[in-house]
Amino acid sequence: MRPCGLHCIKIKNFGVNFGDQVILSDVNLHIHCGTLTSIIGRNGAGKSTLIRGILGEIPHTGSLEFRNTEDGKIRKIRIGYVPQKLHVEPAAPISVYDMLTSFQGKVPAFLPSKKQRQIALEALEEFAAEDLIDKKVGMLSGGELQRVLLAMAVMDDPDLLLLDEPVSGIDKNGMDLFYEKMKYLKEHHDLAVVLVSHDLDYVARYSDQVILLDESVAASGTPKAVFTSEAFQNVFGGANYEFAKEIEA
Repeated sequence: MRPCGLHCIKIKNFGVNFGDQVILSDVNLHIHCGTLTSIIGRNGAGKSTLIRGILGEIPHTGSLEFRNTEDGKIRKIRIGYVPQKLHVEPAAPISVYDMLTSFQGKVPAFLPSKKQRQIALEALEEFAAEDLIDKKVGMLSGGELQRVLLAMAVMDDPDLLLLDEPVSGIDKNGMDLFYEKMKYLKEHHDLAVVLVSHDLDYVARYSDQVILLDESVAASGTPKAVFTSEAFQNVFGGANYEFAKEIEA
């Protein structure tokens, strides 16, 4: 499968308030399939809140549309999600196969199914994780769990893949592999990827679009446009501003 280039996601006038506190206001995004959009910003800027709003986990104003630009039709969007952390007790008996099978919900995990096992293996194989299928989830390393969660997130062919700082605690080799896999996904799946990240060097190299969030959209566009903007300098300071210019030189 490859991105068709005809699907677009529009987030219109998104806002989130907790009581009298404004967390997000007037957020507007336009995202196409086959692209990686990175969301950056200071701590507390509302990045994870935006992801939770898109997922429908918290009340928000505004709307989300998934539209085919060829015929203009709007249809229901399918969303895959990888959280920042997933806590599983080391002694928990659930295996990777159990988790993937339960997620799809087509057959009970405790009933043997060659077909379902093959589906799980194929999903894991795309992320070089097929050897983990019988391993207990609680015994996975951070990198192994990340690969399993990615496999699970794309099993049902989502239109939008949301990733909320999924490389937290991963070493440089793991980071390199992760971002190369993001490149692979956007080129070989008909989906759009939205990634919350603090890894500015990787964001600059791999993103098609960058959104600088600071309760609203402070800057958006190509990595070069955002990283050399006044808004970026105001948020991240002069040192990071110079770093950004060097990466895009």
